[in-house]
Amino acid sequence: MTEPLLVDRTDAVVTLTLNRPKAMNAFDVALKEALREVLAELETDRSCRAVVLAGAGGSFSAGQDLREHVATLESAGGDPLSTVGAHYNPIAARLANLPKPVVAAVRGMAAGAGASLAFLADIRVGGPSTSFLMAFAKVGLAADTGASWTLPRLVGHAKAVELLMLAEPVRAEEACRLGLLNRLVDDDEQVLPAAQELAARLAAGPTVAYGAIKRQLSIADAGTLADALAAEAQAQSICGATADHRAATMAFVAKERPVFEGR
Repeated sequence: MTEPLLVDRTDAVVTLTLNRPKAMNAFDVALKEALREVLAELETDRSCRAVVLAGAGGSFSAGQDLREHVATLESAGGDPLSTVGAHYNPIAARLANLPKPVVAAVRGMAAGAGASLAFLADIRVGGPSTSFLMAFAKVGLAADTGASWTLPRLVGHAKAVELLMLAEPVRAEEACRLGLLNRLVDDDEQVLPAAQELAARLAAGPTVAYGAIKRQLSIADAGTLADALAAEAQAQSICGATADHRAATMAFVAKERPVFEGR
């Protein structure tokens, strides 16, 4: 049986590949459960210092597997939307709170929960075929997998309303202009290598500081200036006690290149 989620480790980078290419990597229960559990493991895996999200074949992810969804709708006593609390919410929370950088290699279509998943990454890399489609309203649903939180922070409230309500595709160049993509490469075949190269660069950096930066920005998004200042003071106290900070400071004074060990 084909594994729904491929996990590949190269040095300190873990690449998670959604592996249902014949279904455009749509999320069935098996894929959602595998992703949820692997993300839980990576939270405390100190050997992993950066994560890459990718899709097998020519698409990132078409979102929820609607064939499975329909089967649940038609079954007696079925509750297809229970998957939001059971799967999508934990996946979104774990990705957003992962204390290490996450890079999404978005090749081809990212629709519905697939787009939402990409938006939870810290950095997104795309190519000529990349497109995003907030498809929820097309099937009479509202946003999930964190998109109601991430999308307005990426593109602004007004544009988020437009993308969610009109459900029109956003092609690669516009996605880059809007901030849905951070990097755009010229060749689709280079999307994953570019994302992995970027992740390797981040994996060689100050992992504790990167985790602190993620927490700071999350607090700043929802809080006051006072909240942000308090978070900064706490983060600097934590980062300042790391071996990486001490070694990097000494290297700077000695005019040497620092070597970060993620601790």
